[in-house]
Amino acid sequence: QVQLVESGGGLVQAGGSLRLSCAASGRTHGNYVTGWFRQAPGKEREIVGYIHWSETTYYADSVKGRFTISRDNAKNTVYLHMNSLRPEDTAAYYCAASPGIIRPMIRDEYRYWGQGTQVTVSS
Repeated sequence: QVQLVESGGGLVQAGGSLRLSCAASGRTHGNYVTGWFRQAPGKEREIVGYIHWSETTYYADSVKGRFTISRDNAKNTVYLHMNSLRPEDTAAYYCAASPGIIRPMIRDEYRYWGQGTQVTVSS
């Protein structure tokens, strides 16, 4: 069993930065993929990006060039570095993980989810 705990959310002004953390307990090595998703009020949960076990990363067009995903295997933690934040980035952010994902952009592929952390960007 894997448990994921996000942290690092908060209120930031437009143009600012935040770093979200996703700490995992349990085995997440091997062929695990860790994804970041976000959900704004009244909207569907959408992919922000993911990091593959091979270190390959993917980013949604809306965050490409502003957000970066990294991993610290020693701490079993995945980070979402968010720069140049915009009001439209306001959402609850979730990390998710699963082994052997074929379609890592699809939220239903992920077995384990964190509880989410709120990010609010003021204009």
